Amino acid sequence: MTVEGRLDRLGGVRAVAGTLYLVAGPIGNLEDITLRALRVLREVDLVAAEDTRQAAKLLGHYEISKPTVSYHSHNRRQVAPRLIERLRRGESVAVLSDAGLPGISDPGGELVLLAEREGIPVTVLPGPSALVTAAALSGFRLDGVSFWGFPPRRPGRRRRFFEALLREGRPFVFYESPHRIVETLADLAALEPGRLVAVARELTKVFEEVIRGYAQAVALDVAAKGPRGEYTVVVGPKGRLRLPGLSRRAAPGDENGSEDEALEEE
Repeated sequence: MTVEGRLDRLGGVRAVAGTLYLVAGPIGNLEDITLRALRVLREVDLVAAEDTRQAAKLLGHYEISKPTVSYHSHNRRQVAPRLIERLRRGESVAVLSDAGLPGISDPGGELVLLAEREGIPVTVLPGPSALVTAAALSGFRLDGVSFWGFPPRRPGRRRRFFEALLREGRPFVFYESPHRIVETLADLAALEPGRLVAVARELTKVFEEVIRGYAQAVALDVAAKGPRGEYTVVVGPKGRLRLPGLSRRAAPGDENGSEDEALEEE
């Protein structure tokens, strides 16, 4: 039995005319994509890609020949109405981000609202996400976690942004570019040096790396290694959090230390 036949028996749904598909693409490794996503990409009429070059790599790898159009935050106001018009004419459109699930820190969500207003069906093909992957790799308790996309670029606004989040005490996740990661981690370390942080880069790629520890030490470690790749940062909840191999005395400002065997919260 062919893969297509197996998918039919598993309830796979073919691309439907006039439907908008948000397709989760790989965040690094090209094999991190679902069979359903590949199937829909083969069947839609058009692929709207955040970066057509990245889309071409993915489509080419799986020998998918499909017309593509650029759709990103800088051209969304011009391109979105054209995509909606094509959907209204009965064409099916797949949206692809540079990495991960469209609608997370990109304009995919706006297109969903425009389609809904026009009565156009929308469906999501779930899959890889740097946000969820990094959160799982952190090992932190993440009850009540929030996600903030990219923090402000200007130092003053960024510092006030982190001050508010750290004051809340809840865990949070954000993305950062290699151009600003050193300054951003330095801001976190200056505000709360003893807060546990996990910095993930190159997720699912050959050189995947996660650096966990207190904010002050992590900031110094990343600065010493030099920024490489895109980053996802997970900030743990406020409190006496401890990791295996890290003594409480290692936390800046903590004078009472003992070695612990597991992640705990006091």
